[in-house]
Amino acid sequence: MIAILIGAPGAGKGTQAKLLETNYGLQQLATGDMLREAIRSGSPLGERVKSIMSAGGLVPDEIVIQLIEQRLSTGAAGYVLDGFPRTPAQAEALEQFLAKRGEAVSAVIALDVPESYIVERVTGRFSCTSCGAGYHRVHRPTAIDGVCDQCGGKDFVVRPDDQQEVVEKRLAVYADQTAALLPFYKQRGLLSRIDGTGTVETVASRLAAVLKLTNQEKVSA
Repeated sequence: MIAILIGAPGAGKGTQAKLLETNYGLQQLATGDMLREAIRSGSPLGERVKSIMSAGGLVPDEIVIQLIEQRLSTGAAGYVLDGFPRTPAQAEALEQFLAKRGEAVSAVIALDVPESYIVERVTGRFSCTSCGAGYHRVHRPTAIDGVCDQCGGKDFVVRPDDQQEVVEKRLAVYADQTAALLPFYKQRGLLSRIDGTGTVETVASRLAAVLKLTNQEKVSA
């Protein structure tokens, strides 16, 4: 199975993809994580990615596609793509790559979440600079104000791309470019849409129902 999650930045794709990996054996391919790994490496490519992401732009197709193709060649039983494809051009490149392997996308699920909900969700995120533990001002604050629950650290950071002005730009970019994926996959009969609001568990249940997965099932093909 190769499933794709589509949704605006902060719609919950990463959380749901991780649950699909944990509960059903689908390997999460999170382009955001891959790109942040490149940034942490300090390589010339990482510096290029950093400047683009900090400004709220989309990383060029050739960079993202190369990363995805490398991960899809690992031989896992199934995959869930989180954050890719973002444009019809990327979707076509993915189709071509999979066709060479005799494979195809199994399902595409769009998480529908209101923009106001996303802005509140994303701009409230912060993390510990010492251990990387993530928090949210409203939904997951630290037990003791200003102290990391995991390591006791007192220094926190907000990702540059989680600043409100950057979030609003990312949403505009998504509406302008990424939303074109919906008709692309609808024409192929692959698209389903679910309500992405509510608890993590509620959204996970909706997603599992669309993919016809059960709690006892592990994806084998």
